[in-house]
Amino acid sequence: YARRCITEDPSWSLVTVPHLTELCLQHIVHNFEKNPILNYLLPEHQRKVLDRLSTGLPLAVTANLVSDEEYWKRCCTERWKLCDVSNYGDSWKRMFFERHLENILKCFTPNTTDPNQVLELIPLCKGYVRKLEVDQFLPPVKVDQKEERDDLSDTGSDFESGEASVQHYDLKDLITALPHLEELHLTYGVKDCGMNFEWNLFNFTNQDCCNLAAAVKMCHNLKVFKLTRSNVDDEKTKILARNLLDHPCLVELNLSHNLIRDKGAQSLGKLISRSRLETLDLCNNQIHHLGAQALAQALAEKSTLTSLNLRLNCVEDKGGEAIGHALLTNTTLKSIHLGSNNLSEATAALFSQVLAQNTTLRSINFSCNHLGLDGGKQLLEGLADNKTLTELDLRQTEVDQEAEYLIHQIVWANREAVRLQHTTTKPP
Repeated sequence: YARRCITEDPSWSLVTVPHLTELCLQHIVHNFEKNPILNYLLPEHQRKVLDRLSTGLPLAVTANLVSDEEYWKRCCTERWKLCDVSNYGDSWKRMFFERHLENILKCFTPNTTDPNQVLELIPLCKGYVRKLEVDQFLPPVKVDQKEERDDLSDTGSDFESGEASVQHYDLKDLITALPHLEELHLTYGVKDCGMNFEWNLFNFTNQDCCNLAAAVKMCHNLKVFKLTRSNVDDEKTKILARNLLDHPCLVELNLSHNLIRDKGAQSLGKLISRSRLETLDLCNNQIHHLGAQALAQALAEKSTLTSLNLRLNCVEDKGGEAIGHALLTNTTLKSIHLGSNNLSEATAALFSQVLAQNTTLRSINFSCNHLGLDGGKQLLEGLADNKTLTELDLRQTEVDQEAEYLIHQIVWANREAVRLQHTTTKPP
């Protein structure tokens, strides 16, 4: 029998051999970390390389070399599920570096994490970081856990005893090296601590405050500073206010949801008089009438403040009346929130005069107070000739429904007049 053998090359293919240019581009992509020659390529070749570059390349290679937004978009979307670039000036590169730096700070453990992780990132990200939002700062890991800590009650005794041992990351070297930083939002605490809860995890110490205040003082381009839910008390408020006096750029300060009382508010009154602050948020603190009087004095004497939020404090009528007297002469404040401050008819009576005389105020919030029927009638009388107020919140203030309806009609008419004015003056 005749026998026939057929031999075949299993690697043989009909696919055309790639062009030499394509082979070179593949080689550049595969060896980009060792030899990043992006700037030596033609524009069309740069595009092909950028589309194929791995998002896992070291930042030391890509940070100052790659400016292509599509590449940084891939870096962001592959790392985070939610990416709203509009919050970052429509810059994907800015988003990546701000969020990357924020993640490092949130996970930084003093005495455990190498500080060089942050310091080595500064030359790479300093040209792009404009805002930092850090809602967690970890304390040092305790090496010696004393047995008696297990027996401490929830009265906060361990909150004080751990003052010396809890020291968070010092931001000074970082934020003073970011020339474009304009907003800083911080919360000293631990998220999702679960069964490991201890008061010390939420202890913003005096040393932390001194370090942060010194850093913010040296951050000359900072415009917005928010330090919320961090147990900031009167002493820490004094430290912050003292370092923020005469700050050249700061226009918004948010110290809401803290432990600020009258002495802290008095320090902030001095700050208002010697700064360029436009917005001050002190919501949910422990400010009473003495603190409100100090803030009112600053409003009456010298102030650039346009918005003041005192919601969820306890200024009562003595504080409310002091603020009312200040607003009879103040010409800068446009919005004030006095909701949930245990105010009554006496404050409403004085604000009736404010509504009749003040032509600057645009928004007043009296919600969740006890203004009563007479208080509502007096506010209505004050609004009779007012043409500037466009918002007056009287929810849950025990005001008569008819008076509240008439007030709403006047405020709505003012708002419509302002809208029409803007419509007619808007350029075609």
